[in-house]
Amino acid sequence: MTLLLKAGRALPIPKHNSFTFIKPYSPNFLRTMTTHRRVTIVGSGPAGHTAAVYLARANLAPALFEGMLANGFAPGGQLTTTTDVENYPGFPDGISGPELMVKFRAQSERFGTEIITETIAKFDLKAKPIRMWREGFEDQADPTDTTDALVIATGASARRLFLPGEDKYWQNGISACAVCDGAVPIFRNKPLAVIGGGDSAAEEAIFLTKYASKVYVLVRRDKLRASKVMAARLLKHPKVEVLWNTVATETLGDGSLLQSLALKNVVTGHTSELKVNGLFYAIGHDPATQLFKGQIDIDEDGYILTKPGTSYTSVEGVFAAGDVQDKRYRQAVTSAGSGCAAALDAERWISEHFEEN
Repeated sequence: MTLLLKAGRALPIPKHNSFTFIKPYSPNFLRTMTTHRRVTIVGSGPAGHTAAVYLARANLAPALFEGMLANGFAPGGQLTTTTDVENYPGFPDGISGPELMVKFRAQSERFGTEIITETIAKFDLKAKPIRMWREGFEDQADPTDTTDALVIATGASARRLFLPGEDKYWQNGISACAVCDGAVPIFRNKPLAVIGGGDSAAEEAIFLTKYASKVYVLVRRDKLRASKVMAARLLKHPKVEVLWNTVATETLGDGSLLQSLALKNVVTGHTSELKVNGLFYAIGHDPATQLFKGQIDIDEDGYILTKPGTSYTSVEGVFAAGDVQDKRYRQAVTSAGSGCAAALDAERWISEHFEEN
């Protein structure tokens, strides 16, 4: 009888019978065996793939779990939902978000990164080596994968209101990033709207005044949550009009592009229509850190805390890169830069803790 080894034990491969037949090399059979790697990356956005390129070129044979609709996104992260990217260096004519991520992935593969289109659904960061379970195998005792070093690049997702019509006009007039999309032609010299009342909303509205004919800020309450300085800048800007006690109830357009918003005053109940060609959400982001809570230091907003100037986290051998630890910039290029930093930090940590093979 043919034997395979698992944790030092010989396992018989079942022979064909009238009830079942397990192929000796079927994925489900091999999944019962734990795969160990020196370094693993979880996340497939600019941070994850940049880390992969650096680690692969350092001959560390990284594996990258790109996930299967992890955090609600296809492999590639938030950029896969973006149309034109005009602010990433090296593409003077712009590039679509999905195409950019295809190029990132191809570069990772070129240097030998093992890309796995599965989602890690459970972690044990306190174990050494770090233990991980793929989706569908969370209940089994043994992990599906272990790693000496881990780069967390799971990103963050912008909060949306999912108004009627939003799916139709997402990236066709509706966005969650003014810095990313505010300069595209469909918004230039047009009236735009921002939803939100905090510092982010104020910053995005002021940024949009560079391109818009007018910017409306929809605030659900009768005052701003933004700091006094930011609120003052917003309220005195000649291109900005704040609509207090106001919420959007529906997005309207011609089927291709957004053209207006249905509004409601939450105090009076009065409804109206606002002609705008763009809507920008500025109501916060949710970092994909749910699986790490209680195992690693996270701030009050859910972002992984890193040691200043580095990608080091509170857990030895665990590094964080991209939007999962960046609550300020949240740009593709800054994510790529932090992915580089995480790879260099991880490479140095590995060299200090493990002998060369």
